[in-house]
Amino acid sequence: MTPAAKGEGAGAPARKPRAMGGDSFARFLGLEHDGPGVTRLRVTPKLLNGTGLLLGPVGFALVDFAMGSALWAQRNPGESIATINIAINYIQGARAGEIICRATLDRRNRHIAVLTASVHDEQGQLLITSVGSFSIFMAKPR
Repeated sequence: MTPAAKGEGAGAPARKPRAMGGDSFARFLGLEHDGPGVTRLRVTPKLLNGTGLLLGPVGFALVDFAMGSALWAQRNPGESIATINIAINYIQGARAGEIICRATLDRRNRHIAVLTASVHDEQGQLLITSVGSFSIFMAKPR
């Protein structure tokens, strides 16, 4: 099917970002997947802590989903992935608006991948930096 037939390409309306791969937790948070390694979130009151800042676990989830989608797009047939560790640095809090996470696959071999990610607000302010490692393994048949 051509891009025009799918509603993409010149003159076609921009596609709305889709929710993360059917995951109910991502939908609950409102995470949207723009493409491999790119995840965004509209900050809403339900996602704020008692001081009015974005909850830390929400920022962590944004990073984890972005990293996972970056690696998922580059996996080989039959491979599956799982988060091993993510080190996260909260630089500045967010109170409202949209935030976006961009993750990059820095290195991978047959069993491990290392990724970095950063989260920025609508004004380009850096909110979060992170480094993560993921396990790569052959998926078992269900």
